Amino acid sequence: MYEPIRTKSVHSTTMAGTPSDFPHRSREEELDIQLAAHLAALLAVTDELRAAAPSADLDTAAAGLAQQVSRLRGGRAPVRSTPTAGSADPHPAILHERAHALAGRALLVAASRADTAAAILAARRMDAHTAALVEQKELSTAG
Repeated sequence: MYEPIRTKSVHSTTMAGTPSDFPHRSREEELDIQLAAHLAALLAVTDELRAAAPSADLDTAAAGLAQQVSRLRGGRAPVRSTPTAGSADPHPAILHERAHALAGRALLVAASRADTAAAILAARRMDAHTAALVEQKELSTAG
């Protein structure tokens, strides 16, 4: 009923007839790249918050984030800037909102790739930034 296919697929070779050298990554590799990017962005915002209002919690969070990014990138340490107090966003609430959103994205990817350590870290950061936002809201309404 159907005639068999007699030619090779156009997807198996390039125009010149040589095998495709296009780099293909597995789903796990793609998720690792995404997770490392989200955690690196969260680390950058955490560093901004540390510059604006230094705290031991933020120092611990930054160290944990740097460790996870390094693990996901095969041992390469993340590039970190050293923001000064003047360069930080004047509104810590904006930074906490940004950090909360980044932690949420990281949690989603970590859960999708079943990375328990990264998921726990991201969930803790979400909780910390939620608490900071609630605290700032209470302070602004009390004053």
